[in-house]
Amino acid sequence: MTRVELTVNGRRYREEVEPRLLLSDFLRHTLGLTGTHVGCEHGVCGACTVRIGGRSARSCLTLAVQADGAEIETVEGLAGNGELTRLQQEFHECGALQCGFCTPGMLMAAADLLERGKPTRDEIVDMLSGQICRCTGYEPIVEAIARAAEAS
Repeated sequence: MTRVELTVNGRRYREEVEPRLLLSDFLRHTLGLTGTHVGCEHGVCGACTVRIGGRSARSCLTLAVQADGAEIETVEGLAGNGELTRLQQEFHECGALQCGFCTPGMLMAAADLLERGKPTRDEIVDMLSGQICRCTGYEPIVEAIARAAEAS
């Protein structure tokens, strides 16, 4: 077992973990933060996207021990004050979610993109090339992110 100390959504944790434990499993099973979804477990689908040190990352490709000392934000941390962020509101208003499986990863990747500036539609589409949605089609998602960018 290895001790990890990290901050998740502003809360500090100190846990003993198996060295091979994936960050996605740590978040879901140890901390109970089930908003981080696991789809492909190969880093392809993007459902497990979180932010580590302010940058989006695939939690299914990251070991919990690699995150030692890091600040991590999951989808549960987006609306830290209990109210939806503008991005979350736009996803709702644009119908940019259906089954919801990909939504947490989409939101985390989009939040990362929006924090770096006002993306163009092409930049939004490029970012979404690393996120797989099987239900919605991408146009409502692109529209939601574009509207959130315009509002910021």
